Amino acid sequence: MTTTKRAPLVKATPARKGAKKVAPAKKVAPAKKVAPAKKVAPAPKPAPAKKVAPAKKVAPAPKPAPAKKAALSVPPAPKRPTVGPYAKEPKFLDEQRVLLFEDRIVCQGQAEDLRAEADSLAQEREPGDVQFDAEGGEGGTAAVDRERDLALSAQAQAAVEEIDDALGRITRKTYGTCERCYQSVPKARLRALPYARLCVACKSGGLSRR
Repeated sequence: MTTTKRAPLVKATPARKGAKKVAPAKKVAPAKKVAPAKKVAPAPKPAPAKKVAPAKKVAPAPKPAPAKKAALSVPPAPKRPTVGPYAKEPKFLDEQRVLLFEDRIVCQGQAEDLRAEADSLAQEREPGDVQFDAEGGEGGTAAVDRERDLALSAQAQAAVEEIDDALGRITRKTYGTCERCYQSVPKARLRALPYARLCVACKSGGLSRR
């Protein structure tokens, strides 16, 4: 068997008298735990800019109402009737149609005769006669007669056109209505002048139409 040698015991030296006892070391206080840093709150986002409301349209100033015209005391114009006063009297209209055809034959003949006479007066002039006026003796007289015949011929031709228009009014059933006041033309006047357009009262106020 092997034997192990023990280390020699060291004797502790006694403390010297009068030596100060060394105070035991103070226990070090444990370090305080550092509080975690507070999270810094993020800076608030700036509020979005408010939209500026569009400017209100200013309503245009109302136009001043037109001044009312002073009411005139003139009565309203009469309306022209669509049917003549004698549209339901076929017998009277047939009589007037006969008279109109007779007058047309007469007026047409007069217009043609007067025109022919005026032409004959123009042909009777001598080729060398250059003066054809009131101071030219016989030549002047012929000129006056020719102008008169031409005027009468034109009147007769105008009467033919008036007769044709009256025949058209009979066909359209508007015959016998005054073209100015739209009143009835008396039968007596129509028998005397079948192509009369105006009544007696309106005819007396003007000479433009028959």
